[in-house]
Amino acid sequence: MLTSDDITSRDICVVANPKSGRNSKDAQAIEQAMEALGSGAQLRRWSREGGLEDEVKSAIAEGFKVIVAAGGDGTVMGVAQAMMGQPAHMGVLPLGTFNYFARGLGLPQEPAPAARAILKGRAHRISVGSVNGTVFLNNASLGLYPAALRAREDVYNRWGRWRFLAHLSLIRTIYRFQRPHAMHITTSGGVERRLRSPLVFVARSAYQLGYFGLEGSDAIANDEFAVFVARPGSRWQMLKLALRLAMGTMKAGRDIELISTREMVIETRQPRPYVAFDGEKKRMPSPLTFKIHDDALSIIVPDPADRISA
Repeated sequence: MLTSDDITSRDICVVANPKSGRNSKDAQAIEQAMEALGSGAQLRRWSREGGLEDEVKSAIAEGFKVIVAAGGDGTVMGVAQAMMGQPAHMGVLPLGTFNYFARGLGLPQEPAPAARAILKGRAHRISVGSVNGTVFLNNASLGLYPAALRAREDVYNRWGRWRFLAHLSLIRTIYRFQRPHAMHITTSGGVERRLRSPLVFVARSAYQLGYFGLEGSDAIANDEFAVFVARPGSRWQMLKLALRLAMGTMKAGRDIELISTREMVIETRQPRPYVAFDGEKKRMPSPLTFKIHDDALSIIVPDPADRISA
């Protein structure tokens, strides 16, 4: 097991989004983190030509033991995808809006303390989820949530990145809600369900569940998915559902159905539905296959003394 005694600054390569250098706040945060990591650490930004996966694998081939994902949950997810099955460890420098994965690890949210926590941390293997081969660390979903992400992007592009606007875009999406999706869901053991729902939310982050006051942490601890299927209803019922989610009063059985499973296949009428995962989104071919990959990723977790409470 890699321990704090084994990690030196020369072992670390920080991989950042090429856009992060244009944002003065992110640029300053990366500068502070690199100073805390020491002169031996390297900073790289992937290019459109090479891509994130090639940058990560190139750094590993050069002998770096720790690849640090500098960015939000989307960047962290991308680095995790590239590091599956690789002989290196992943660190996280949180620069995003929500940073659910980093917060779940107990990492400080300020750049310099987070960097020092990586230097003094230890390696820990975790299981991760995937949908149609794409890794996700926090959640994946279809229905209302991917639509809300598209609306959120529109709002961000016009008004800037504010958490309040993210919640406002969700309300806007619900108001425009048309009809629930027809789905055929098959879970572990061949259990089948045919249903209609405006939202299926597949969780892998116990921190995120706690943040929203949702059940399902036992499933996460057992290396399963916590799957939330919203009950169909009117726009007003969907707005009440969103309000209960924001207030942490949503309950399984009353508002949603909770399913725990290690594998799941969702067939939809749409041949290529929009799927959201860790803040990103894209169309994927149906059926959607969800799997748990046991102990698939080695993560640097902070020493107890550096860990912040979730």
